[in-house]
Amino acid sequence: MTLWGGLEARSTSLTELLDLLADSPDAEIEAEVERDAAALERDFERERTLLLFSGDYDAKNAVLTISAGAGGTEATDWAEMLLRMYLRWAERHRFRTEIVDSTPGEQAGLKSATVTVEGRFAYGWLRAERGVHRLVRISPYDAQKRRQTTFGLVEVMPEVDDDVHIELNWDEIREEHYRSSGAGGQHVQKTESAIRLTHVPTGIVVTCQNERSATQNREMAIRVLKSRLLELELEKREEELREIRGEHLTAGWGNQIRSYVLHPYQMVKDLRTDHETSNTSAVLDGDLDGFMQAELEREATGRPISGDDAAA
Repeated sequence: MTLWGGLEARSTSLTELLDLLADSPDAEIEAEVERDAAALERDFERERTLLLFSGDYDAKNAVLTISAGAGGTEATDWAEMLLRMYLRWAERHRFRTEIVDSTPGEQAGLKSATVTVEGRFAYGWLRAERGVHRLVRISPYDAQKRRQTTFGLVEVMPEVDDDVHIELNWDEIREEHYRSSGAGGQHVQKTESAIRLTHVPTGIVVTCQNERSATQNREMAIRVLKSRLLELELEKREEELREIRGEHLTAGWGNQIRSYVLHPYQMVKDLRTDHETSNTSAVLDGDLDGFMQAELEREATGRPISGDDAAA
């Protein structure tokens, strides 16, 4: 019996029990039916979600990069909030995470951070998060308590492993060694263990400074660079498909995918799917599956982007 046939058989069995209960009520059997129905719903939703992960790299680990937009301390604080949100999401899924590089803001927060997320379908889930995330709130850094709007960019790449062959031409790569940055004190690196790789043809720059040695940092930087080159190739393919379908989607900072409004009301709204919630604290604490699934379903069904950019 196929998986879906098994789910259908369980559904039919529960329907028959409900018909029997309508004629002969039994509290014990009714409680059993409720438990079985809840289990069936969970199993159905799990298998339905797995259907969305049909891409070549969806089952792989992911490399997540968060960058602060313009806006000074407000923007770097938002970047750190986004990082925490995704780390909490990964924790909910029992995915392993490692911050491989981070650049602190001048006063608070982060200018950028790169994280590896290890777990089955990590990339499949997180690819729904690529784009610009907009925050609207009363800034804690503004003495006049004015409403501020700031942006953060989220980039997601499949992590390259032994199954994916990406050839690096080292004649096109500039490698630099420098001292790792830190908060000061005894943990500041006194040797040039941090690594910066620049892929000259594309301008891609990768840094890694959080490993214990220059060799480990270099290995991680190479992995991230390969992932970025793979994502660049995937973006080219997607752009070609959009041109074939006659779609136009501007890449870059104008491409806002989601608004997080904390003032004057509470609302998180995805501008591609119109999926929204007023429980902003839960979202910022990593409750993102609903948003991710809505976008993955939109992509799978070929529905156009909502185009509603009216979120305040």
